[in-house]
Formats: sequence, structure tokens, C-alpha cells
Amino acid sequence: MNTSALSQRDAYKLMLRDYPDVMNIHQMSELLGVSTKTGYRLLQGGEIACMKVGRSYRIPKVHVLTYLKIGSHSNL
Repeated sequence: MNTSALSQRDAYKLMLRDYPDVMNIHQMSELLGVSTKTGYRLLQGGEIACMKVGRSYRIPKVHVLTYLKIGSHSNL
């Protein structure tokens, strides 16, 4: 029986495939399973890097992966 397990990186790629490369606060919050209030707190606290365009936040997918420590070689 050949069962191939997904790596953590591949699992997150599958999880993120339905989201655009640059997300808004609502998409990011939905993805992380947190409220938008918590999402804003993560952005304003600098835990997730983002860009501000006018009054809106734009969050590149790669920054969410960095927040989740995907691909990180550090053992935190």
C-alpha cells in the first residue's frame, strides 16, 4: 500500500490555491480562520507584512506563508 503524505509546504499550497496572489483583509482572515478584527491586529502589529493601498490593506500570499513559517529553516 503506497500512501504518500503531503509535506507541510504542499498542504499549504493546496489550501491557498483558491485565493488570489494578493489578498484583502477579508480573504486573509477567512484563510487563517480568524475574525477581521484579529486580521487587522496581525497586520498593524507587523506579524504579517502587507501593503496599504489607500485605506485598504493588500496582503501577498507569500507573506501569509511567511507568517505560518512555511519553508522556514529555523526551529522556533
